[in-house]
Amino acid sequence: MEEEDVLAEFRASKALLEGHFLLSSGRHSAHYLQCARVLMDPIRASRLALALVAKMPRELRKEIDKVVSPAMGGIIFGHEMGRALEKDALFVERPTGTFEFRRGFALNDGDKVLMVEDVVTTGKSSREAIAAIEAAGGQVIAACSLVDRTGGDVDLGVPYFPLISITFPTYAEDELPPELAATPAVKPGSRAQP
Repeated sequence: MEEEDVLAEFRASKALLEGHFLLSSGRHSAHYLQCARVLMDPIRASRLALALVAKMPRELRKEIDKVVSPAMGGIIFGHEMGRALEKDALFVERPTGTFEFRRGFALNDGDKVLMVEDVVTTGKSSREAIAAIEAAGGQVIAACSLVDRTGGDVDLGVPYFPLISITFPTYAEDELPPELAATPAVKPGSRAQP
């Protein structure tokens, strides 16, 4: 699946939004990819996960014991990646602001984990999820996401495989271009804003 094919999936599901958005990273953007919309069709979600699995090195795929994703946004795609890899799919969540395993989820010491996100914008959430996985005894051997908004500039400390890389500009509050500053920001993500 090529980048244009993936973007076509976003357009078909009305998941590529334009306006003024306050991202969960705290940065602003004129574009937002609503992954929940593109993933609401189980067939489409499965197709995207299979395409990402195909991009990952075969030897890496064989090493994975578990798939772990951060709640809320990563759960659906993490589940589909687990299905594609035929591995258990768990998630970490932030009941008190810090990622942790709940709901009876646990890792065995030394489990080799693929950390799965929907979108990576700054990598902060991904790094926090990786820290929680390691604190629970897992060894994160790679990370992946449906979308990399950093344009390849993020360092998660492990090999990282996005399905597509997009470089929509993002802005700090004090860097807003006039057209964005003139309109109120919408908070479309699932995480409380900083």
